[in-house]
Amino acid sequence: MVVSMSIGEISRRTGVPSSTLRYYESVGILPGPERVSGRRRYGDEVVSRLALIQLAQQAGFALVEIHDLFGDFTDPIGISARWRAIATRKLAEIESSIGRLQDMKALLEEAFAADA
Repeated sequence: MVVSMSIGEISRRTGVPSSTLRYYESVGILPGPERVSGRRRYGDEVVSRLALIQLAQQAGFALVEIHDLFGDFTDPIGISARWRAIATRKLAEIESSIGRLQDMKALLEEAFAADA
């Protein structure tokens, strides 16, 4: 890992505000960066991690779920078991959402058909 970017550079490069980067560090979603003369310095891998976090958020994952995905990899449960548990919960949520959306779609289609 080459530590080369300041928090401002990471923020500009990813569009993630500096305050959000500091928050992600404080809750363990991002690892604490190395410090050079007391200033945060990040490697390129943080850009990839932030892209993954943004994708997970867009897919409906809560920050606590994202934390669980990226959390302590020394956890005795193991990465595979942790990801499987999260995926199982998220799949159930998605199935429930799909059902509600299908019900809403049917109601709207009925309303349009009755109006025609």
